Amino acid sequence: MKKIYLGLLVALISFCTSCEFSETIYINEDGSGKMSMYLDASELMPMMKNQIPADQAKPIDSLISFKEALAGQQKYVSQLPKRDQELIKSLEKLNVHMVMDADKDKLNADVYMNFSSINDVQNTFDAMSSLAKLAQNKMAFGQMSSLSEINSDDILTTEYSLKNNKFRRFIRIVDTKLMDSLRNNLGQAQMLLASSTYKLNYKFPKKVKSVSLEDAVIGKDGKSVTVTVNALDFVNDPEILNVEVELEK
Repeated sequence: MKKIYLGLLVALISFCTSCEFSETIYINEDGSGKMSMYLDASELMPMMKNQIPADQAKPIDSLISFKEALAGQQKYVSQLPKRDQELIKSLEKLNVHMVMDADKDKLNADVYMNFSSINDVQNTFDAMSSLAKLAQNKMAFGQMSSLSEINSDDILTTEYSLKNNKFRRFIRIVDTKLMDSLRNNLGQAQMLLASSTYKLNYKFPKKVKSVSLEDAVIGKDGKSVTVTVNALDFVNDPEILNVEVELEK
């Protein structure tokens, strides 16, 4: 979603021979569902083994709930501007599952959430984008007065909608100069991105009537859609994953 997707994609892949990124959304009949942003970086483990201290080489299988993590920060959060409090509260739906096992050459991370409507997904990742940029600005300038002062739409906007039996995922490039700068400064990551993939997995409560993307694959059950693109192609042109799915009535 928005800038954070590309930021995470470029940052994580810089350390990997090849990675698999996937964005998965399951939608129920009432519009609720589950969203997952998953990274499989297991190709990295063989290179990491010699760098991990023996006393830290134990397998990790950790689940982090943002709601629980934020529960102990209520006093601090209550002192923030109202808009900042709303952004942080949007993160309470998020969970992170991290698995690392050097012996099995396994390294993956899953950021996921349950939602009551597709709008919750966009709101949550708007907050993630704002927090990510806040951290970047604090590192660069030492301070930032308010999360609400951050424009999370510097490069991209991503819109999700589900209306009249039509699901729509639409990315728009807001600042072409910043987008060009991103493309031109990939450096060594460009070659690594070329060996990685970005995948969309969507599951609907009704059968799919049509999909706007030619390379999309409709599942045997008729209710799922899968699209896989080269990660470098996605970074160079995020709009290649704009998609509209029409469902049967």
